[in-house]
Amino acid sequence: MSKTMSDRLDERQARREGHAGEGGGETLRVPVNVYESENAVVVVAPLPGVMPDDVAVTVEPGKVTITASMRSPAPKDYLVHEWHYGPFERTVDVPAGYGGDAKASFGNGQLAVSIARGEPVGDEPMVLTPAAH
Repeated sequence: MSKTMSDRLDERQARREGHAGEGGGETLRVPVNVYESENAVVVVAPLPGVMPDDVAVTVEPGKVTITASMRSPAPKDYLVHEWHYGPFERTVDVPAGYGGDAKASFGNGQLAVSIARGEPVGDEPMVLTPAAH
């Protein structure tokens, strides 16, 4: 007999170890959409329950890393628990040719990081705090 989605999610939550995530779970790998605009590559990530001040974006040659803290753990006795408030982390490879000016914005629970065409300036990572919109 196949298990219900709720049973599978409950089992997954029960297997979680660590200290960081909601209810003692691990840091979650945030999903992303990546697309090219005319002059930039854009990475968009959903970050539910996160405020702009909780988000850090690090842009390095060839990659961008998104980290987001969990605002408040809010453990509950869920009847259904299908999504989490973080913490989140994700590193995304950036295509060659994108390393110019970068900016980040956060609104409606989504982070958008735009990295302009061009070569990276220096080897030091660029750390961005997203502007709320």
